[in-house]
Amino acid sequence: MIRSIVLSLVCFASLNCSMSAAQTQTSSETAEVTTEVTLPESKAADREIRLAKYLSGATFTGHFTVDGKEDRALKPESYTIQSCEKLPEPDMYSLKVGIKYGDTDGEFPMQLKILWSDRTPVITMDSVWIPGLGTFSSRVLIHDGRYAGTWQHDAKGGHLFGKITPAKEQ
Repeated sequence: MIRSIVLSLVCFASLNCSMSAAQTQTSSETAEVTTEVTLPESKAADREIRLAKYLSGATFTGHFTVDGKEDRALKPESYTIQSCEKLPEPDMYSLKVGIKYGDTDGEFPMQLKILWSDRTPVITMDSVWIPGLGTFSSRVLIHDGRYAGTWQHDAKGGHLFGKITPAKEQ
């Protein structure tokens, strides 16, 4: 009798282990499938158009820091995107940007890459030369009326963050 109880427990444990392994395998296969899912072309085009409309006329107002000088007062910055259009190349946009920070106050045309992290746009600059200002790299995340990111200009770099005011609210 004891032997049959032990055998039943062993069979039950084996069955549970097999089911757990199968569930784990199914879960990891599902995770792999979900990470590879991309938006259909029409949905991607829709969000690109919505982003271009949202950015056109929007003002980014906030502050930036300089690495190694975080203990100093925050420096104000303001960027107004006069226009934004999706270009035919993947992830590329044409922007006309008014930039104000420090002694800089001007309008600059730029072609920038905007990548997507799930549903979140990230303005991406890799060694982009801005006439009269120099070469910059940055990653600026846009989410829920705010922006935040990092910037690099030659040996200097830091963080930037603030609020986005869409054109219709100004």
